[in-house]
Amino acid sequence: MTGKKRRFGRIRKLPSGRYQARYLGPDGIDRPAPDTFATSTDADDWLAEQQTEVRRGEWMDPDAGAVNFEAYALTWVDERGLSATTEELYRRLMRLHLLPTFGAWDLDEITAPGIRTWRAERLKVTGKTTVAKSYRLLKAIMQTATDDELIRRNPCRIKGAGTETAAEGLVARVPQVDAVADAMGNRWKLMVYLAAYGPARPEEQAAMRRPDVDLSEVGVWVRQAEPELTTGRRVLGDTKSEAGKRFMALPAFLRPYLKAHLALYAEQKPDGLLFVGERGKPFRRSTFGRKWRKARAVAGLPDNFRFYDLRHTGHTLSTRSGATLKDTMVRAGQSSEKAAMIYQHSDQERQKVVAAGLDKMIQTERAKQKDTSHDRASGTERARDG
Repeated sequence: MTGKKRRFGRIRKLPSGRYQARYLGPDGIDRPAPDTFATSTDADDWLAEQQTEVRRGEWMDPDAGAVNFEAYALTWVDERGLSATTEELYRRLMRLHLLPTFGAWDLDEITAPGIRTWRAERLKVTGKTTVAKSYRLLKAIMQTATDDELIRRNPCRIKGAGTETAAEGLVARVPQVDAVADAMGNRWKLMVYLAAYGPARPEEQAAMRRPDVDLSEVGVWVRQAEPELTTGRRVLGDTKSEAGKRFMALPAFLRPYLKAHLALYAEQKPDGLLFVGERGKPFRRSTFGRKWRKARAVAGLPDNFRFYDLRHTGHTLSTRSGATLKDTMVRAGQSSEKAAMIYQHSDQERQKVVAAGLDKMIQTERAKQKDTSHDRASGTERARDG
């Protein structure tokens, strides 16, 4: 074989008895095989594979993947144009879950078996949700490396590894929403109602200002979001999606709450924040969280009922009051192209109808609660008379 004239590549027998193969790549660089071969036939087969890739235009520089994963991943995050909260999440996932394993590796050293081993080890020490988020991030980075032709194929190929199984949302009853709102105190009561009956996200409420409140239409405009990072810094920015910019038509019973809040608790300047703490500063997640946990206990809500779960309560009650899926999506500030094509448009007038239905349902539930309390009180009186 060594004396055979070849059209593509060269094979030579080494003093060890093994065979070496090499060829001239499309880039003009002489490319040796990464390993030697036991037989000349094996070497010839390898050269045939390289020739096929060159002919099909599928050839890749075998040294292209010699790029440090950590450097590539950090640049990947910098170039995404991410929101502050998403960037914070990605950097935390990399720091805690990806870089300890892959940080010193080159891109072409990260293999499917290596990723399976990494995932299995992570599942032993942290939650499934965190591992799923970390896997999705790794897969996205490696897909970009594939698109950049640094590696031939994305090694993240574990079916379902990036899927999170969300816990079923908890739903509070109307009396429980009233109870937790009362327990939070007058300054924060409106936040509870906006979360449940808007429904508004916490970061959306943090960005609300006096001009966003419409007393005549009984509603609030959501124009921006101001999430709080783990450092305690708030970052003013866009809503979660374009659909997040919306007018939240509210149940009519909230009109006096809106009016009283503007007069007593909102920042007292034309463009003042709607929600501020006792000292006039933007509310903080840690302080609000302590108040929420105490109020939750007073209202008899379970320990795993989060403030965010009030949104799920709002979705559920809106649906029960006659809202369509599209109505619910608009109220929640959620977007879906598929749903938008299937379901009818839900405009502001339609949102008023949904809010009216929600108001009627809330008032009915409150009346039932009063009747139940009255019956209990009457029973107690009859027992005394007897």
